[in-house]
Amino acid sequence: MSDVVQGQGLVGLTEIESAAHRLAGIIVPTPLIPADAISEMVGAQVRLKCENLQRAGSFKIRGAYNFVAQLSDDRVANGIITYSSGNHAQAVALAGKLRGVRVVVVMPTDAPKVKRDGAQRLGAELVFEGTTSVERKGRAELIAEQEGLVIVPPFDHRHIIAGQGTVGLEIAREWHDVDLVLAPIGGGGLASGVAAAVKRMFPSAKVIGVEPEGAASMRRALDHGSPVLLSDVDTIADGLKPVIAGELTFEHARDLMDDVVTVDDASIRKAAGILVHRHKLVSEFSGAATTAALLSGKVDHGGGRVAAVISGGNLGTPAECADCPAAPFRVT
Repeated sequence: MSDVVQGQGLVGLTEIESAAHRLAGIIVPTPLIPADAISEMVGAQVRLKCENLQRAGSFKIRGAYNFVAQLSDDRVANGIITYSSGNHAQAVALAGKLRGVRVVVVMPTDAPKVKRDGAQRLGAELVFEGTTSVERKGRAELIAEQEGLVIVPPFDHRHIIAGQGTVGLEIAREWHDVDLVLAPIGGGGLASGVAAAVKRMFPSAKVIGVEPEGAASMRRALDHGSPVLLSDVDTIADGLKPVIAGELTFEHARDLMDDVVTVDDASIRKAAGILVHRHKLVSEFSGAATTAALLSGKVDHGGGRVAAVISGGNLGTPAECADCPAAPFRVT
């Protein structure tokens, strides 16, 4: 059975602060490091919020644990289930392991090996279905109904958004005069949470979401006035390609974000290479989207103080990645 209950209105700062208390001792308060090389390249003061150093390799544990921790013992008696291209799968697997409950994850058939292996190592039972978020969501809903499992949604739930919002909370608490925060958008949970935190604490700061050109579901939704199902997605950023934006995350993007910009795969690949070679940070392509937006000139930073969220670091080895979207970086 599904547990996707949206509630009313946008996620508030109190919900994010409550999530932060719930996550204390569970997540890593990740560093916000000066990015001297990128700062020099773009002419702004850039710092990187390193969620690639988070438990399970991405920011996703914040929302997943915040959701799972609020379920009663009776609700999770049979276990939990989610649908994910990989990072949310690993996060839910970890959250379930910490809670001591069964975890099933429905992943796309083309999920990167590093993410499949990560979820399995954390004790999840893997099911593979299709290549789109719609296909795996349908399979997860069917299994949940048949086996009495609670669905842990990947982005479109206020508990998930509030958990992800702790990324923004940490940025705002550490850098009081930040001018601009960049967050990648897949389904929009991270960017929504970051905007909900930063805009409540510093209304004058800008928050901009970043999507790959080949999977710009939020940009399309904003242009259309509501979420639109994309007929096709094509990007190396496997964590940023849901075929439709969430209803609740769309509302956050519309009401709180200053803009949503898109970047091409070549820019993402180049940015990932710069992160690893100049800053010694391993970022998966999804995590490099924000620095790609900076380096390619897609955002007007005004020479100010910019925080870019590096959302994940789940990248496989060259041997594993030779024929998958997470191919080795090259700087050209």
